[in-house]
Amino acid sequence: MDYTIVLLAIFDGLSYAALVFMVAVGLTLIFGVLRILNVAHGSLYAIGAYLTASIGGAIFAAGFAPILAFPLMLIAAALVGILLGGPIEYLLLRRIYHKPEVLQLLVTFAVFMILEDVQRLVWGNQPYFEASALQMLGNIQVFGVYYTVYQLILLPVVAALTLIGLRVFLRKTLTGRLITAVTEDREAAQSIGIDANRVYLLTFVVGAGLAGLGGALASPTTSVLPGIGAEMIVLSFAVVATAGLGRIEGAAIAALLIGLGRSAATYTFPELQVLVPYLIMLAVLLVRPEGLFGSPAARKI
Repeated sequence: MDYTIVLLAIFDGLSYAALVFMVAVGLTLIFGVLRILNVAHGSLYAIGAYLTASIGGAIFAAGFAPILAFPLMLIAAALVGILLGGPIEYLLLRRIYHKPEVLQLLVTFAVFMILEDVQRLVWGNQPYFEASALQMLGNIQVFGVYYTVYQLILLPVVAALTLIGLRVFLRKTLTGRLITAVTEDREAAQSIGIDANRVYLLTFVVGAGLAGLGGALASPTTSVLPGIGAEMIVLSFAVVATAGLGRIEGAAIAALLIGLGRSAATYTFPELQVLVPYLIMLAVLLVRPEGLFGSPAARKI
């Protein structure tokens, strides 16, 4: 195989892995603390992308500098986390924490369907595309291959900083330690005065914000149109299951495996592109049902 194709496959895989990780790590964080698989996470990703593309298109058309694309991504992520994530946890999920897992899954799926319809009502069925951030950073030459700086450098760096930031936050800060305490044993944490409901709200807002940031970062690289949330949530579930539920560092490794595997299939066997992420997940779960970095845990009865 031509080395140019190999390099392109690696670069595509790194870029795609970074985007998938940004969404999957939020899903992993929410599950690790709340013990709920949030199907609506994909819609939060899509809304982050829509906000960035639509608002960015409007302000840049008005003559504002393209550099504003980057703070706009952070603003879109914050809006998704606070205005959507907060109310979803406070008004809905808080009522079902002690309900059967099937009911929790159905409730979050219902939220996903509602948000999908909201996207169509607000933005319609026409695709949105706003690539000012990608175009502003230009291209870079690596071993004779040209690739966008945005996808090759910015996206992996943001993903790496997110991983490091989450680990430092959870291990070194008081709030992070409170979250860890609630994750390990909610009843014991409450008995020493920790407000578990506040921890749950904060965790869900952060997780939703990460999904929104993933969508915002993806918007310059692809057309934003109905259905992107469903595609991303399925891939995120594959990453989370491959890594082991609740494993943040594992999500990074699993996203990298799935991103590179999908990219390699795209250049060699395009017909398998869609299947490869799930084949990787299946192969891992057949050997380690708890995931690459998961461990069997005792269940409270």
